[in-house]
Amino acid sequence: MNLDGKQNVLIQGITGREAGFWVEKMLEYGTNIVAGTSPGKGGTSISGIPVYNTVLEAVKKQQVDTAIQFIPPRFAKAAAMEAIEAGVKQIIILGDGVPVHDTMTIIAMAETNGVTVFGPNTPGMVFPGVGSIGIMPCWLEHVFNPGSIAILSRSGSLGNEISYQVSKSGFGISKFIGIGGDALVGTTFADALQELDKDDNVEAVVIVGELGGNMEETAARIIPDLSKPVFAFIAGKAAPQGVPMGHAGALVEGSSGSAFSKVEILREHGVKVADVPDDLPGILKETLRG
Repeated sequence: MNLDGKQNVLIQGITGREAGFWVEKMLEYGTNIVAGTSPGKGGTSISGIPVYNTVLEAVKKQQVDTAIQFIPPRFAKAAAMEAIEAGVKQIIILGDGVPVHDTMTIIAMAETNGVTVFGPNTPGMVFPGVGSIGIMPCWLEHVFNPGSIAILSRSGSLGNEISYQVSKSGFGISKFIGIGGDALVGTTFADALQELDKDDNVEAVVIVGELGGNMEETAARIIPDLSKPVFAFIAGKAAPQGVPMGHAGALVEGSSGSAFSKVEILREHGVKVADVPDDLPGILKETLRG
């Protein structure tokens, strides 16, 4: 898992309209984009970035650490398999609503080949003052002010709000990692927490969760064994039962996966949970500087 913000990045689908906007923003922020791919557009360039027909062609010419997909969800599996077969060791899947069976195939192939997958339905990553890989507004300094707190979020919009609260508290952001909002994702909260626990640039971690699934509950069980404090905010307390709320994974059936059950389990395992985002600065100051 590469979370240092300095990796060499390849853009799959670099000639698309959405990619064009975000590539410029990433470059302006200092991200090291070394290549892009777009079938039939090989030999061209975009913003000085060489474009190749395939990922294999790109990695023969450039050192690539992370590939990020600006690819429609129905093509995510093919794009991920292409990157894995070419030897790329980290993949970020932005697509929202990738078919679950496709995601299962991607994750299985990634595990076999020692590849880390973030997403599907992730907003990407921000490393304040260093680089950004994805579709987060990294240029907003009042949101992504450099600091010591890592944010792990299933949601981009909620992640923005919590990042702002952390920056407002004076601690600032060490790194923002989008886990992804689909029902099934590659890297989970538990995976990322264990990696961040070894990171000397991280003082504490804030989980931004939501109703649906059991990712937060699974993470709660490993938190007592970590060396760094973990905080959380869980969205969706007012959501009606049985109705998807924004993300494919945000669906509650019965009591399992509800926001209230997640908060209860996290607190049982020693996590301080903010009831509303505005509570977070005070909780951080009291715990880390009290």
